[in-house]
Amino acid sequence: MKLKDKIKSKNNNKNDKKKFVQTISKKHLKNGSYSMMMTVIFIAVIIVINLIVGELPSKYTQLDISEQKLYSIGEQTKSMLKELDKDVTIYQIAQKGGEDEVISNLLQRYKDESKHIKVELKDPVVNPKFVSEYTSEDISSNSLIVVSGDRNKVVNYNNMYESNIDYNTYSYQTTGFDGEGQITGAIAYVTSENLPVLYTLEGHGEAELDSTFKEDIEKGNIEIKSLNLLSEGSVPEDADCLMINSPASDVSEDEKTAIIDYLENGGKAMIFSDYTDVSMDNFDAILENYGVKRADGFVFEGDSQHYAMQMPYYLIPTLNSTEASAEAAAGGYYVLAPYAQGIQKIEDIRDTVTIESILTTSDKAYSKTNLNSSTIEKEDTDIEGPFDLGVSITESLSDDKETKIVYYSTANILDGQVNQMVSGGNEKLVMSSLNWMTETDENTIVSIPSKSLEVSYLTMTDYDASFWKICTIGLIPGIFLAAGFVIWFKRRKA
Repeated sequence: MKLKDKIKSKNNNKNDKKKFVQTISKKHLKNGSYSMMMTVIFIAVIIVINLIVGELPSKYTQLDISEQKLYSIGEQTKSMLKELDKDVTIYQIAQKGGEDEVISNLLQRYKDESKHIKVELKDPVVNPKFVSEYTSEDISSNSLIVVSGDRNKVVNYNNMYESNIDYNTYSYQTTGFDGEGQITGAIAYVTSENLPVLYTLEGHGEAELDSTFKEDIEKGNIEIKSLNLLSEGSVPEDADCLMINSPASDVSEDEKTAIIDYLENGGKAMIFSDYTDVSMDNFDAILENYGVKRADGFVFEGDSQHYAMQMPYYLIPTLNSTEASAEAAAGGYYVLAPYAQGIQKIEDIRDTVTIESILTTSDKAYSKTNLNSSTIEKEDTDIEGPFDLGVSITESLSDDKETKIVYYSTANILDGQVNQMVSGGNEKLVMSSLNWMTETDENTIVSIPSKSLEVSYLTMTDYDASFWKICTIGLIPGIFLAAGFVIWFKRRKA
């Protein structure tokens, strides 16, 4: 090949290589631009999604996987927040980074449910004088201050977490979380103008109100005051409800008149009684004025599905749904009523009086009149059931007034240990009844039990206990034994 041809061929090869490189570069540039564009679009989409998710309520983005649903809120709270028409600010008093996670998550739920709820963190180190603007008391870290207008309420951290001493280790163990009840109660307090007052009658050896129930009543923003009718002469005008808790001696004639006058003017009363051999003529006259009376003796159950712990006087009555018990009945709670008397309805009563059964025994129940008897079996002198153990009574009056009474024939319903045996069922029923009597358009009563962090009790009637005993001891082993025999027989024939 001539030199000229070699140079030309060499130049052609260079040009071909240059064109190839340019083609590859354009291709890479095109692919690179496409990749970069897709990356930018992907990042933009992620940012937009994060912004959208950030605006969603925490109930959709943060799942409450705790066993007790510690930072979830119930229907009663949601209903109250839905109707809230006043601005409320909740201050969480804690150093930044030292917030209680459960409380913070719970507060976020409140904020999500209502545009009127605002949550702020206040660091006591940065704002040392902030707490003193609302209270002179020292409060624990992660306590809350709930404010609306001129009203405020402090929710102490120690009241949200319940604890009991463990006598095996002599140390305190956290047993419950009452965050929702305390916060919802505080919101109801600061947004309500008029709070109900509950007067408890005294002077007749009345039973002291159990601490569990007392705390529930106060958490519901019901003020508790004592009332001695012998010195006062009449039920005060500001009374929203009168509680008579198992008097050991009878009320006087003047007290009976004062109580009936109060009720006949549209008063409300929650009454508990226990069996006593002391004459209670005036107390009974108050009940009989509204169509009910106590049966002699106290009730035994003949149906094993209606008593517990192999004791036929530890009654598990049927809980009926009435206005005074609807919330407890809807929750499927058991009620335990030890040593109860039967309540009998009087036929000759005013047409304006309406009596509804809240708690009822089975048809096999009987009231044992001879308490010195050597047998718990039904005798000829005993009174046949069924009986009511709890009733609600209403009477429509003129001027749109209405008398409301709830009567339970055993004060053991108010015993804290008895309440634990049915996992708070008694507590739920009592608060439901009290709410029915005291709730008005001007105030909302809060009744939210704390969430237990302990093992829940399994309530079983004697019938259920016997059934499962038969299953575990006899039926289940019998099934395995029969299956084993069949397998052995088939293998033997083979």
